[in-house]
Amino acid sequence: MEIRKREDKIVAKVFIDGSAGTTGLRIRERLEKRKDIQLILLPEEKRKDVEARREALNSADIVFLCLPDDASREAVSMITNPNVAVIDTSTAHRTNPEWVYGFSEIVGKEKISQSKRIANPGCHASGFIALVEPLVKAGILPKDAKLSCFSLTGYSGGGKKMISEYEDLELEYLYNAPRAYGLTQNHKHLKEMKAVCGLDFDPVFVPVVCDFYSGMQVTVPIHASEINGTIEDVKNAYKNTYGDKILVTYEESPDENGFMSALALEYMDTMQVSVHGNSDRFTLVARYDNLGKGASGSAIQNMNVLLNAQEDLGLEK
Repeated sequence: MEIRKREDKIVAKVFIDGSAGTTGLRIRERLEKRKDIQLILLPEEKRKDVEARREALNSADIVFLCLPDDASREAVSMITNPNVAVIDTSTAHRTNPEWVYGFSEIVGKEKISQSKRIANPGCHASGFIALVEPLVKAGILPKDAKLSCFSLTGYSGGGKKMISEYEDLELEYLYNAPRAYGLTQNHKHLKEMKAVCGLDFDPVFVPVVCDFYSGMQVTVPIHASEINGTIEDVKNAYKNTYGDKILVTYEESPDENGFMSALALEYMDTMQVSVHGNSDRFTLVARYDNLGKGASGSAIQNMNVLLNAQEDLGLEK
């Protein structure tokens, strides 16, 4: 990867295509504080200019795509410079075998560092994969398991339109309580949840948006009779997977006086994995920020891996 020196500091030129959206804004907020990054910025009137974007896309060392799926595919087609590394935060390439799935703790830093095309994980999918993939890999959870997943998220995950709806002074009454969605079982994260975990079946997935800005809590219930092992084997699998990691950690039964809040890691870029219950039945829980490890934080972590920098450089812990 081409790097440039500026005032004796190593600098990567970075372009965020879609910097006005919630994911792009947080990436920009994090990167503006760093001295090792030189942001390529387009004036407002050029932000949707095709030729201006094409030039920016091809002059960067690393490009973040924070766009809808079709727009992300179009942006990739505009990149002709083979030295440009792309981190796509959309759903467009997450199950594309030509792209590396950008979950460092699961796929390994080596695959990410050697790739020019990285698909950033989905917010709901990140928690499910963090909980399920290590158990499938260890042989504790069979590939033909028929799982269910319940995922709480802050409303910022719905982008500007949903943020505006929830922050309207005349908030509709029904928005005051959690609202389940994805009711047809066709949520766009299901493909990567199944594929990355190596499962034979999609989980029954219940995403729920709540009246708080950002935060996430993903829960997968398990009956001990359905796995190859015990609750202690599950805990040990997480300890082995995340014991040496700095942004995803296993925590021994964290709670707040018998409760668990989805706001525990609000505005952080980390993820906390835990197991709760008894020897007969228990729940696997992942807590993080939907815009942190669920989106922007993960994207910056992938950039750090590409730059051979500390994974948590510029991130909130």
